[in-house]
Amino acid sequence: MKVILFGATGMVGQGVLRECLLDPGVERVLAVGRSPTAQRDPKLVELICDNFVDYSAIEPQLAGYDACFFCLGVSSIGMDEARYRHLTYDITLAAATTLARLNPGMVFTYVTGRGADSTEQGPQMWARVKGKTENDLLKLPFKAAYMFRPAGIQPLHGVRSKTGWVQAIYVATSPLLSFLVRVAPSYMTTSEQLGRAMLKVARDGYPRPVLESEDINSL
Repeated sequence: MKVILFGATGMVGQGVLRECLLDPGVERVLAVGRSPTAQRDPKLVELICDNFVDYSAIEPQLAGYDACFFCLGVSSIGMDEARYRHLTYDITLAAATTLARLNPGMVFTYVTGRGADSTEQGPQMWARVKGKTENDLLKLPFKAAYMFRPAGIQPLHGVRSKTGWVQAIYVATSPLLSFLVRVAPSYMTTSEQLGRAMLKVARDGYPRPVLESEDINSL
């Protein structure tokens, strides 16, 4: 399987990249991002990109892949709806639309979030935008598309948040997070489990297009 990964330097993307590189069934990983990952692996190819709404200049390098794991994402805290929509909806759909045209046999997996609003009518801005993003991704002509909605994610194996205070919280609460992974799978998963679940779904499919934390942890 040949995989494209967006957001490999973020916390979620770091975990997914690790699992892709460890998986013997993954032949090649193309990491698309603004900055290098600092990883070295024979399977890993990095493509530095500074325009996430127009891929015309790099389209030839995006063809010939079986799966895409889209892990780019931002917090909506302190952000108005127009800006958040651009960074969440516009960027995601620009990549997905291009990939669907270049790789019609591709499985596209999008990391969204627990509470995304599929009706697009709820009171929470971030949830409406995420819901619309999910809905429009599912309309694209991929072989299949899956929306992963993790709640809490415990970073493992050296995976780190790029935000200092967030990383400090993860370190301080690590024992609690480990406990919650065991007793509350509806609310907590790990970076390892998330990456492995995404690979399994890309290979084998899943009965539903939207996976909540409990579904992720069952795989």
